[in-house]
Amino acid sequence: MARSSADDMELKRQCEAAIDGSGGGKQKVVLCIRVAKSRAVWGKPAKLGRHMAKPRVLAISTKSKGQKTKAFLRVLKYSHGGVLEPAKIYKLKHLSKVEVMQSDASGCTFMLGFDNLRSQSVAPPQWTMRNKEDMNRVIYCILNLCKDVLGSLPKVVGMDIVEMALWAKEHTVVKSKQEVTPDGHGPVLLPDTVTEIESEGTIERDLVFQAEEEDMEALLGTYLLGFGDAEAFSERIKRELLALESANVHAILETESVVDEVLRGLEVATICMEDMDEWLAIFNVKLRHMREDIESIEYRNNKLEFQSENNKALVQELDNLLEHMQIPTEHESALTVGSFDEDNMSKNIEACEWLTSAIRDLELPNLDPSYAKMRAVREKRAEFILLRCTFVRRASEFLTQYFPTLIDNLINDQNNFSQKGQIKRPDHSELRYKCRVYARLLQHIKSLDKNCMGPLRMSYCQSLNQLLRKEVSTFANELCGSIKVTRNSGIPLEGPLPIQMGSYADSKAVSEAYAKLINVFIPLLVDESSFFSHLMCFESSSSESSDDAESTSSGRTSSVSRTSGTASNAIEMAMLNDCLNNMLKGIQDDFFAIIDWAANTDVWCCITMYGITDRYLSGQKAENAAFVHILLGDLESRINSYFNVFVDDACFQVEKYEKTARTFGVLAYIPRFSQLAMRLEEYVHGNSRDLIDLSYTKIVSIMFVILEKIAQVEPKYADIMLLENYASFQNGLYDLANSIPTLAKFYHQASEAYEQACLRHINMVIYIHYEKLFQFARRTEELLISKMPPEEIPFQIGMSKGELRKVLKSTISNLDKTQSAMYKKLQKNLTVEELIPSLWDKCKKEFLEKYASFVKMVHRIYPSETVPSEIDMQKILASLEML
Repeated sequence: MARSSADDMELKRQCEAAIDGSGGGKQKVVLCIRVAKSRAVWGKPAKLGRHMAKPRVLAISTKSKGQKTKAFLRVLKYSHGGVLEPAKIYKLKHLSKVEVMQSDASGCTFMLGFDNLRSQSVAPPQWTMRNKEDMNRVIYCILNLCKDVLGSLPKVVGMDIVEMALWAKEHTVVKSKQEVTPDGHGPVLLPDTVTEIESEGTIERDLVFQAEEEDMEALLGTYLLGFGDAEAFSERIKRELLALESANVHAILETESVVDEVLRGLEVATICMEDMDEWLAIFNVKLRHMREDIESIEYRNNKLEFQSENNKALVQELDNLLEHMQIPTEHESALTVGSFDEDNMSKNIEACEWLTSAIRDLELPNLDPSYAKMRAVREKRAEFILLRCTFVRRASEFLTQYFPTLIDNLINDQNNFSQKGQIKRPDHSELRYKCRVYARLLQHIKSLDKNCMGPLRMSYCQSLNQLLRKEVSTFANELCGSIKVTRNSGIPLEGPLPIQMGSYADSKAVSEAYAKLINVFIPLLVDESSFFSHLMCFESSSSESSDDAESTSSGRTSSVSRTSGTASNAIEMAMLNDCLNNMLKGIQDDFFAIIDWAANTDVWCCITMYGITDRYLSGQKAENAAFVHILLGDLESRINSYFNVFVDDACFQVEKYEKTARTFGVLAYIPRFSQLAMRLEEYVHGNSRDLIDLSYTKIVSIMFVILEKIAQVEPKYADIMLLENYASFQNGLYDLANSIPTLAKFYHQASEAYEQACLRHINMVIYIHYEKLFQFARRTEELLISKMPPEEIPFQIGMSKGELRKVLKSTISNLDKTQSAMYKKLQKNLTVEELIPSLWDKCKKEFLEKYASFVKMVHRIYPSETVPSEIDMQKILASLEML
């Protein structure tokens, strides 16, 4: 038989090394053996696949710490390199059961149950040995350690402990280990060392105690079986069986009289049972007939009860139907002949609610289809519809007369409007209060018959339009009449200035009058539009937003276009647009009147009015204010047209200079524009900045174009005229350019043009007075550009060193006279003396830069020649200035 892996000392050393390497500390391996690991579901045999057996090594180890000893069961597996590594560790103190699996025919598979496993629903692994000897060795070793170390034994299932003890007694053999001597001459015996099976020999006395063994022997000794010879024992058993049978027959024969008596009793009992069976059959027939009668009675009873319940339900349903079809007397009188006074409105509303509910209850799907076909229901529904038409007609006629009459009373009362010397704000609170009384009635009229709302809405809008137009007209006329201001035509850019020019303070009252008109009536119009929308039941469209509103006028036709979610909403919006158009129709003419008056009085007020209008225009985006938004857009266009006329007139005045202006000096429109800009800034209000910036762009662009054209008439003096006018433009707008981006842009544009004109004029003056010097330098540059070597230039005609000395001598010897002539030249044609110092500084700086370039050229081409440096020339000029 092959050697057991439990005797493999190399395997034991590998296990000890793996345990030490895992951080488990120094432990003694008592037994290690190769096994096959498998797993199966509770109560089911193991299957191949994921439960296939895997090779493992079981190692039983102990660890001593003081007087305490701990026992472990370690499971080790082979890594990819064939090295043992720890896979799992169990503490033997938690071992509760050792079970030998009966499903394994070989009897070599057992299972260890621990009471501290996390999931008891998962079956613990099964360990399969090569043979029963290996399994017995492992189990004996475990039980022995449990007894010695823990003092208790686990439950053993599937094996006989007595047989196990006998097996241990038979296999308790002392074996010696062989060990090679250090010198390598051969093995030596170690008699003091025994294998694990030797230690297992003591399990017999551990499993069966001595006292228990003696009791068992005494018990067995009480039975004298006497089966030394098997044949003799068999004959003895046969004799005893025959004797037992004879005794039984004899006993039966002795009790014959008793048996006869029992048989007679049985016969009597049989006769009684037959009689009882006949009685039971008779009773069964009677009970069956009785049961059939009871079932028949119950069936008829159930049928009657069901019919009774149906009749009760039918009566109740008919009562309910009659209740819906019956018209209460008070409601009938309110719907047919009732008054629409304010005191009776609660009764009218209750009657409308009842009629609406009654008609709805007689329509599908609120009414059962079987009832809908009944003639009484059809006739009653027709009666309700006729009643509805009568009530809607009466209510519509009343409201169509009531609203115009109510508004006409307000129009005829002059105390509701502005009068001479008294400006009165419109107050519609009483009108709205009286209209709200009928708000719920209007809702019921729309729910009963929405087609009748059209004439009613138009009647209200037309009457309210007359009231609003009269209020705006009287308010605007009184505003214009209460303000006394002189006409102000502004600051002209051409021609003589007016003797007395007005200011913003003089015409402020005009702008305030327009602002007051807007502040009073724009919110009023918005409120009236919203009130009308809700009063006349346009709430279904309140969630829609106004996407576009634009006006096309021949008289006044307006449309508000929007994308609606449903066809009904689109129809509602079209009706609302039409009504609001009629409500505000023609009212813009009264607003135009005050704009015309303000623009003719002071055109500058257009700026302020534009800002006021734009502020309201950006805020009125609501659906009900769409036509107010259109009105504000028209007002803004009207104001913009007046201001555009003013700007176009200013541009036309500037264009006149092209034919009439002189070709020298500062043009008159340059300083006047700065006055114009300062005056315009006084009127900036709200969002009118864009309007002002556009006017600046248009006017200044024309100014610069005309200036360039006038300057080109006399090219000789063009630069002088440009620099003087651009300088004047910058001086006039210096403060405004720091705060206004649009003017800052033109300020920088004028500054660049001024610098270019100065540079051209200064270069002209320098070349005139230092012609020989810079003409010599220019010829040198031309030769260098033609790629002539610098060392050959002195040998060209007119470029010798002698010519250079002559030029330098003539320039330096007459330097004081030349500088004086240059200054006089600059001073001669300038009309603005304030520019002379700055121009003279620019002229000297430009001359020094050109002279420095000349000196570099001389050092490059005439290195042996000595010329005054740039610093020397600067000192010479400074000394001449001091003289």
